[in-house]
Amino acid sequence: MAEPSAEPSAEREVRRAAGSEPVRAAARAGLVVNGIIHLLVAWLALRVAFGSRERADQTGALQTVAAEPFGRLLLWLIVVAFAAVVVWRAREAIWGFRYVLDTGDRARKRMFSAGQAILFAALAVLAGRVAGGSSAGNGGQGLTAQLLRYPLGRVLVVVVGVGVLVGGVIMAYRGWKKTFTEDVDLQRASPTLRAVAERTGQFGSVAKGFAVAIVGVLVAFAGLAYQPARAQGLDVALKTLVAQPFGPALLVVVALGFASYGVFAFFDARYHRV
Repeated sequence: MAEPSAEPSAEREVRRAAGSEPVRAAARAGLVVNGIIHLLVAWLALRVAFGSRERADQTGALQTVAAEPFGRLLLWLIVVAFAAVVVWRAREAIWGFRYVLDTGDRARKRMFSAGQAILFAALAVLAGRVAGGSSAGNGGQGLTAQLLRYPLGRVLVVVVGVGVLVGGVIMAYRGWKKTFTEDVDLQRASPTLRAVAERTGQFGSVAKGFAVAIVGVLVAFAGLAYQPARAQGLDVALKTLVAQPFGPALLVVVALGFASYGVFAFFDARYHRV
């Protein structure tokens, strides 16, 4: 009779540990770091818009940090902060949003948190690789090349590309409708700060969603054309954009959007219901 009761008790302990104050504080630090990385990506994207060939993505931002004094130590601290975000988001995905009465809305929020946990886990791994001295090359292209060797590989690559495209569209839609405000307690902020948080989150989410959608299109075309080299990430997506008519102007707008999202991330770190 002791075994059935031990399982809920163990679950409670895990949930309590995942929601402990140290984890919450580290998760908020991770959100701040996420904002800083978006600001760095915005700066690199602006440089690309004006002719630079620097790498304008999360890897480029982390490599910028690594080049600074004590940069590698900072990167290991970033790994810890991102890991805390993973724990927090995983806790939300499993037990969170009980205050949401509609089961469909609750399920969608939990799925979003699960996606965020995966995203920050990937960022933590990336930061760890850069901290360890790895070039952190384009893993997406290598994975695509491996998938294309299999009979259903092209289909899988196209499906992944379409999924990324849809994710970008959903991100832009969430930004436009300002649904991201549902999970931040902006009532504690002054009216001015509340307005700034909403506008930066809105513009930033739309611009970032647009950039993510371009990545999805590139991956999908890589599968359709059987060309792994096309399956590139954010850096090549932004450089593809800048090569188009009016591309530099569009890239400036996208860069400002990433900067806007970075500013919102600071509000998110302060007011999110962690």
